[in-house]
Amino acid sequence: MRSEYKQWLEAQKYDDGTVTAQLHRTGRVEKCYGDLVAHYKKDQFEELLRELTYSAEDERRRRPNPSKIPFNGDPRKNLASYKNALALYGRFLGNQDGNDFSTSNTLILENEQIEDVAGQRIGLERDLQSTLRQALDQLEPGLVAIDDGTERSVQSGFIDITARAADDTIVVIELKAGTAGQRAVGQILSYMGDIAVEEPEANLRGILITADFDAKAKAAARMVPSLTLQKYSVKFSFAVSE
Repeated sequence: MRSEYKQWLEAQKYDDGTVTAQLHRTGRVEKCYGDLVAHYKKDQFEELLRELTYSAEDERRRRPNPSKIPFNGDPRKNLASYKNALALYGRFLGNQDGNDFSTSNTLILENEQIEDVAGQRIGLERDLQSTLRQALDQLEPGLVAIDDGTERSVQSGFIDITARAADDTIVVIELKAGTAGQRAVGQILSYMGDIAVEEPEANLRGILITADFDAKAKAAARMVPSLTLQKYSVKFSFAVSE
């Protein structure tokens, strides 16, 4: 496992416990399967991710752990955590070519600094996610994260926050820094569809959070009763420095 990975995780604003857990799980995968960089270069972890998949049907049939990773307890829950850790490490390796270990996201071109607006937006979304994780109960009483502090990997991408509501419903939460359009609605619906395939017996709904929504996003969301649109606002407070 590359030494820069810890720095990258910290730059994503994950808390210390999450960073430690991700390093541990990624390390265990590498111990059991060998050099992960070589696996990534081969097929971007496609084969490994497939081997770490344990479906609802596997659970119903009580199939044994299909992986090389030894553990006690629920195979589905354990393998999901290792699979997610591997997918996150793949995300890091995908950023290696650009040496993107921070959220500053400034491009240098012909000795002029050009502000990367998209990069700033991504950085702000990470800040929003970090803040919201500490205040999920303000979004909805009884809401708790169930993704070990990191974005859950699904076929369509990475879910910002996966939570469970007081009534045991799984809640997919997607955050956008600016104004959201119908593409953002399609994105969260894709994530919800992936969870529905992985956990077919679960009750499911989504919350899309952004500064504002355009007319197309609002129109699309009207046809999805299980999707809620929420706006966030930022409140500043100031104090005189002593």
